[in-house]
Order: sequence, then structure tokens, then C-alpha cells
Amino acid sequence: MMDSYKKEFIEFMVDSKVLKFGDFTLKSGRKSPFFMNAGAYVTGAQLKKLGEYYAQAIHNTYGDDFDVLFGPAYKGIPLTVATTIAYSELYGKEIRYCSNRKEVKDHGDVGILLGSKLQDGDKVVIIEDVTTSGKSIEETFPIIKAQADVEIVGLMVSLNRMEKGLNTDKTALDEISETYGFKTGAIVSMADVTEALYNKEINGQVIIDDTIKAAIDKYYEEYGAK
Repeated sequence: MMDSYKKEFIEFMVDSKVLKFGDFTLKSGRKSPFFMNAGAYVTGAQLKKLGEYYAQAIHNTYGDDFDVLFGPAYKGIPLTVATTIAYSELYGKEIRYCSNRKEVKDHGDVGILLGSKLQDGDKVVIIEDVTTSGKSIEETFPIIKAQADVEIVGLMVSLNRMEKGLNTDKTALDEISETYGFKTGAIVSMADVTEALYNKEINGQVIIDDTIKAAIDKYYEEYGAK
């Protein structure tokens, strides 16, 4: 049985026009029947809800034993801010937020970090929108490790696309876990999405009909992780 917040999150992605179905060419060159653009969360109400879904997923996966939420620039910045606010409201625990700058600042608030500075002994959860190849973690990991002696507890993304990475037949999330030695999690997986939306109406419209379901199945036959 799927957790109710997961089902709500899937409908929220559709309502927010973040998750779309059709014919898309991804950065990796793969032709995909679905596309997720977290940049489409733009209103105050959307960001508030998004932060709450992330907070619930992080709490369910990693518990409360961490200090800092790190969101890689640029997309990770609003995610981190929204989620630390939600975490405080939902669980009464103050988590610090931290992001990197794309360019180092040499005056005023100097350095490469926005928000909280990282300190030795900090436990960090990284937050991202979606991980297709793990390339962003390749850039983020050394930045975090260079700042202080911290422990990275895990990574949380909103959607596990469940397709093989660029190097192996494992998902990008599994590849990251094996390469860097920390846990990875997602609010929902593509299997959850299909289960929640196939032949179900949202606002009077069936989002995944038989044609789209067939296209998704075909995509996973070719690109699905083992």
C-alpha cells in the first residue's frame, strides 16, 4: 500500500505541470515518454507543499539525526530553503540550510557557500530534484568534503526515474550509493507514479492511458535499471 503523502505528491506534480507525459528528448539523448521539470514549482503555495513532501520523505528515510540540508546550486537552493522551513514546522527540529555558489565570492559574505557554514562533525543530507546520471553529485561531493570534516548521511531526490545510469545497468541512485557510500532515497519512484496514475482520473482527465503506459513499458524495456 502506497503512503498517502506519496500519492498526493504524484497528483501535486501533475497539477503543478512538473511531470508531463508525451515525447521528450532528454539531455542524455534518450527519447522518453515522460519528463520532469522541477523548475515549474514557482508559487508560494507550491514551494510550501514541495518542502513538506521532501521533509516527510527525509524524515521517513533518515530520521532526525542530521544537522544540515545541502542543496546544490542553482535548483537545489529553493528546495533546501523550502524543506528546512517545512522540517521546522512539521518536526520541530531546526536544520541548517547550506548551498554552494557557482562562483566564489571574495567580499562581504565570502567563500563558496550560501547559508550555514559546514562544521566538522556535521551530518549532511543532500537534496536534489531528480538524478539521471549522478553527474551533479560528482561536482557536489568534493565541494562539501572540502569545507569541513562532515558525514554525508544521504541524498534525497523527488523522483527516482528507475532507469540505468550511463555507466552500468544500475539506477543512478544505486550507482551514487555504491560510489560514495551513502544512502539514497526518493519521495516517489516511477513505478509509484505509474501505479497511482494508470487509468485513474485527475481533474476529469486520465493522465496515463493505455498508449502512454505502453510507451513507458517500452522505455523501461530498453533503459530500465536491473
